[in-house]
Amino acid sequence: MLSLSQDAAADALLDRDPLALLTGMLLDQQIPMERAFSAPAELAARLGTDTLDARRIAEYDPEALVEIFARTPALHRYPKSMAGRVQALCQAVVERYAGDVTGVWSDVADGRELFRRLSALPGFGTQKAQIFVALLGKQRGVTPEGWREAAGSYGDEGSFRSVADVVDQGSLERVRSFKQAAKAAAKAGG
Repeated sequence: MLSLSQDAAADALLDRDPLALLTGMLLDQQIPMERAFSAPAELAARLGTDTLDARRIAEYDPEALVEIFARTPALHRYPKSMAGRVQALCQAVVERYAGDVTGVWSDVADGRELFRRLSALPGFGTQKAQIFVALLGKQRGVTPEGWREAAGSYGDEGSFRSVADVVDQGSLERVRSFKQAAKAAAKAGG
């Protein structure tokens, strides 16, 4: 069972719904990780469903989707921007993978192809794609040849660098400490 949001119901959705997991990864920027990964469950609830459907979100009225994201409490610090990004992500999943997000990783030949497919998705740059490759490999059993290399340092065994390494409250604290130390080092060096 995933433990990314630190909320049992939200984590259960992430565990059973690959689109919710990918959406949480997309939202994981400029807000606490737990909030980003709990947002898909709240989005599903606001849509009146128990899972996320790429087709439904892709076709949703953009202004209505922004309203859903902005409703208190907002699903993200930047609800308008992130509603658009989630919708663009879902549109790409529909266009490229017939609405089945697992098509992004189910038939990849190797880690490089997995990374390429992820980084081609709207909102997924190099770092986010590497982290999601690591998350798939470390916690979802998606381990095509070369996945650790494709994930960069996020694929390192025994590391506590990202959401890919969070399995409980203790590992969350270790990841948070790593990130704080990295920010402090960057600030001191820059």
